[in-house]
Amino acid sequence: MSEDTARRGDGVAGVWERVRRFPAPVTYPVALALLACAEVLLRVGSLGENLALALLLGVCTTLPLTFVLGADRAVAVRAGAAVAVTSAGVLALTPFRALTLAGVVAQLAAVYWLGRAGAPRLSGALVLPYVVLALVSQDEVATRVTAVLVATLASAAAATGITHHVRSAALAHSATERAFADTLLAHAARGERARIARELHDVVAHHISMIAVQAETARLTTAGLPSDGATRLLAIGDTARTALTEMRRLLGVLREDADAGVTRRPQPGLRQLMELIDESRDASGSCTRLIVSGSVAALDPGIEVTAFRIVQEALTNARRHAPGAAVDVELRFSEEDLVIRVRDNGPGPPSTASNSDTSHTSHASDILHVPHDRHDPHDPHIPHVADAGHGLLGMRERAATVRGTLRTGPAAGGGFLVEARLPVRAEALV
Repeated sequence: MSEDTARRGDGVAGVWERVRRFPAPVTYPVALALLACAEVLLRVGSLGENLALALLLGVCTTLPLTFVLGADRAVAVRAGAAVAVTSAGVLALTPFRALTLAGVVAQLAAVYWLGRAGAPRLSGALVLPYVVLALVSQDEVATRVTAVLVATLASAAAATGITHHVRSAALAHSATERAFADTLLAHAARGERARIARELHDVVAHHISMIAVQAETARLTTAGLPSDGATRLLAIGDTARTALTEMRRLLGVLREDADAGVTRRPQPGLRQLMELIDESRDASGSCTRLIVSGSVAALDPGIEVTAFRIVQEALTNARRHAPGAAVDVELRFSEEDLVIRVRDNGPGPPSTASNSDTSHTSHASDILHVPHDRHDPHDPHIPHVADAGHGLLGMRERAATVRGTLRTGPAAGGGFLVEARLPVRAEALV
């Protein structure tokens, strides 16, 4: 192959590549317009003096197709362009007899895309002019045959476009119905999980708590109880408290499933205290310190969750009742227990009555007085209620579930103090 031939081949390929870059709504009508003009020039002998008008009609029957094609065209724009194509085609067919094959293709494409765009009535109406011409035209047979052929093909094209539109609409409607059904099913499932969580919390958790408390009460109050019986009662209480802890974890999972907007994550512990302190410092804008003493060691997950929630509630109460006050969070580890002290330097309780009402030490037996229909105020999936002492009561309940104690009241030197003592030894937990 010579160099000139190679260059010629590259030139043709480059032109074709540039043509391909044009969008289809522009490329196809322009190509049809060029073909229509070429056909008119080939038929120049039969057109005579109407050559210029025939060229104009050839362009008018093809180029408006640009506004019919394309997914982003409005229905009104498509309709106007399709009417223009049909009008030019009817004029080209009679009286000038200059309708080209490219014009027929443009007519078929116009009614097809108009029907597919959701205008079935107009798509069918654009076929009627050719039907009328076939019935009433007094011109030669070739013109009437052309009108019949165009009317037949245009009817088929319009029907195909309308069918595609109806099918697409049906598929979209089915998809919408399926999505709606899936949404209803998901809501029903979340509602059922929430109902199960409420049942477990209100009924089962209460009875398990009663088992633990009654076993502990029987062990401590039964005179002359053999050591073997005391050991078994300890085991019963230990099993009940373990079951209660696992059930609370299960409730957390169920409530997370019931709330689609919640992201699952592990239960918090002492490792997350620094994040909690940072969040409290950012929220209140005051100084919040964490003081740790003793030998730090990993504790039972139930103890760590209880400690975290007590600190969280104490910091929340400090921000609400002593805004701007500095807060010290102290953790003191020992072999027997974990002592948590949260103290602020705010004004403290407003009156003596409040002091006597809030200063209280909670023991495990206090759980007997907890109404079984009270939701956990510290559960992250239930709105927190701190009014009427619910926050302090929630901390006492949490301490009681692990056989800990909690004391709240005015601190020495001013401010408010929350002090919790949680056992960390296995024999103490049972």
